[in-house]
Amino acid sequence: CKEKKYDYYSLPKTSVVIAFYNEAWSTLLRTVHSVLETSPDILLEEVILVDDYSDKDHLKEPLENYVAGLRKVRLIRANKREGLVRARLLGASIAKGDILTFLDCHCECHEGWLEPLLE
Repeated sequence: CKEKKYDYYSLPKTSVVIAFYNEAWSTLLRTVHSVLETSPDILLEEVILVDDYSDKDHLKEPLENYVAGLRKVRLIRANKREGLVRARLLGASIAKGDILTFLDCHCECHEGWLEPLLE
């Protein structure tokens, strides 16, 4: 996949949905930044962070303030604990991309991760 050349204009745009619950600050942000930094801009419509009713203070206002400074990142919050599948569906319901890409909140993306998924 790394050697393959992709015609980015022929590939659909994606919304990356990342649901989380009480995730560590550094882990969550490492995931978000890995998506932003390794995804071709033309293919990434948005990153949607779905807070599944976390109760950790660092995931409240500090996260809102941080995300406000990130291009293409949106944060939504569940009104009650939903679980992984429903939290992902909540994110999917507001997605603008042609394709939905679901990621766990504790993974790291590397160059070339997205293109094969969209082909």
